[in-house]
Amino acid sequence: MTETELGRPTAVLAAADTGEYDLDVSLAELRELADTAGYDTFGVITQRREGPDPATFLGRGRLEELAQFVENSDADAVIFDHELSPVQIRNIEKICDCPVIDRTMLILDIFASRAVSAEGKLQVELAQLRYQLPRLSGRGVQLSRQGGGGGGAAGARRGGGETKLETDRRHIRRRITALEGELEDLTARRERLRQRRKKDGLTTVAIVGYTNVGKSTLLNQLTQAGVLAEDKLFATLDPTARALDLPDGRRVMLIDTVGLVRRLPHHLVEAFKSTLEEAAGADLILNVCDITSPEMAQQLEVTQSLLTQLGVEDTPVLVVLNKCDLVQENLDPIAGTVVKISAKTGQGMAELLAAIAAGLPPSHVRMTLLLPYSMGELQARIEGLGKVFDRQFLPEGVLLDAAVDRTLLAAAEPYVQKPGAASGRDKE
Repeated sequence: MTETELGRPTAVLAAADTGEYDLDVSLAELRELADTAGYDTFGVITQRREGPDPATFLGRGRLEELAQFVENSDADAVIFDHELSPVQIRNIEKICDCPVIDRTMLILDIFASRAVSAEGKLQVELAQLRYQLPRLSGRGVQLSRQGGGGGGAAGARRGGGETKLETDRRHIRRRITALEGELEDLTARRERLRQRRKKDGLTTVAIVGYTNVGKSTLLNQLTQAGVLAEDKLFATLDPTARALDLPDGRRVMLIDTVGLVRRLPHHLVEAFKSTLEEAAGADLILNVCDITSPEMAQQLEVTQSLLTQLGVEDTPVLVVLNKCDLVQENLDPIAGTVVKISAKTGQGMAELLAAIAAGLPPSHVRMTLLLPYSMGELQARIEGLGKVFDRQFLPEGVLLDAAVDRTLLAAAEPYVQKPGAASGRDKE
């Protein structure tokens, strides 16, 4: 096995340029993914094609060049910037005589190594099994062994048994069903928590964005959360929530979410949907971007595309350009509200907090309430947390014109007076 001076295995990256996306940008990301997974990139092999070869993905001649390159460099693996079929993996491994890893496999391995919470581990396992299930038939003849049949007359009476492939498929399907059930329970629990936050009037702000743009560093800077923040892709998989005090006196819940990449495998989008839906229930979304990245515009598009999938087009979005301490030049205008910061140095934090406060729904709502005299405790809370503009004592209760704190909206709602409604005094 070839290892670098750091003691890490080496890999050759391979890709077909079909014109569907920017190959150079995607390969740069693949190199980062390989590094995060523990591989050092030894070289890159590409081929321009109209479409992938069904059997070998690359053309036969180019694949033989890849095999020769792997042999000469003594590389430990080939990593493809695409999702491969079982047949393609088997054929490429046979020609190159080394393990072949596709893009989805690589990301799944990274997620598996970085999942910490019970939910994160369940999500990763589910994604892995969904990926493996249709690929079992391509894993070689060892899966076609008969099981449970036995020989002789007794074996004939029992029948040939089921194949190892059928056994594995049944086991995986059973495990997928169990995982889906567990995750449904966790999703329901998360939804109850979201509903409880809404009922209690708790305002939430979700941090979303491309992986490795500094989301966790920002969370730490604003809340001293102590969340792991590494210069690696997918350093954070599990959502982290911390309280954040705003300049206007409000306290909100700040939630960090899993990072995104281009062409995030469908298996992962589905498995982590409950986690990503933290953004869907937020009152404000912080779309954090790396201002030093030449692909910043694409990062914005990737995040916006996911938000559209989650159905949060109506939620206000604040674009946060991170790492501004590393650049000096002015940027082209970006649509919407934009704040420039450095999560590492703390630059721009005051401006960011002010922008968050301005982007959130108002902390108080003005309304007219007719509170029965038995609701004196609620009246005291409304007056203590808000402002009373007018107060009238009527036979039915106290008629208040007040700015009501959002945390009390649910409790105050039954006593709201519609505009033009006659009061007891009007009737007299």
